[in-house]
Amino acid sequence: MAEINLLRRYPAAKRNVKKRFQAKTEDHVRISREYGFDYFDGSREYGYGGYRYDGRWLPIAEDLIAHWGLKPGMRALDIGCAKGFLVKDLMKACPDLDAFGLDISEYALMHCESEVVGRLHLGNALKLPFPDKSFDAIVCINAIHNLDRAQCINAIGEIERVVRDGKAYIQVDSYRTPEERELFLDWVLTANTHDYPDGWRKIFAEAGYTGDYYWTFING
Repeated sequence: MAEINLLRRYPAAKRNVKKRFQAKTEDHVRISREYGFDYFDGSREYGYGGYRYDGRWLPIAEDLIAHWGLKPGMRALDIGCAKGFLVKDLMKACPDLDAFGLDISEYALMHCESEVVGRLHLGNALKLPFPDKSFDAIVCINAIHNLDRAQCINAIGEIERVVRDGKAYIQVDSYRTPEERELFLDWVLTANTHDYPDGWRKIFAEAGYTGDYYWTFING
């Protein structure tokens, strides 16, 4: 298990934390957690403010493939795949890689990229619908933290169950200082579990996780 930033080539997000905080209500949180149109393609107050493919995941796909030495014919899974952008780019970066995705949002899967139709599964990480050790690599970016703490442990254990040789990568919301924590709380809509890195490491250890991990920090 190693702390490594495999999203280092992902463009920095532009966030107006003050505007989000001033607008945020319990209804915003509730609607965001439905992971429907509003979350993906509605107002920025509810989530992405328009989630469209622009190729930004391709460098990430290249880095993941290089990190794990993935080759054509191997199987990869993106948990929390949304519309399948990373799944599409994994196959673009490594033709004939057998890449799949899983997400709880029916809306996202119904609006996925054409290249991944038939490769995305509707479901959640608490009970992955796959046999033991059936994937050569698994990535889960900014999804596990939407569960409560006990569910996080369950889901991480499921990742460990279905991946071979610990070749998994999990990224979750975190913060390094009390100031960053306050900034995160002003911004967050969907995360049910969040902690300092040491707290997350305890969760990983409780789940018996052996893969890699890193953090998403909110910058104002």
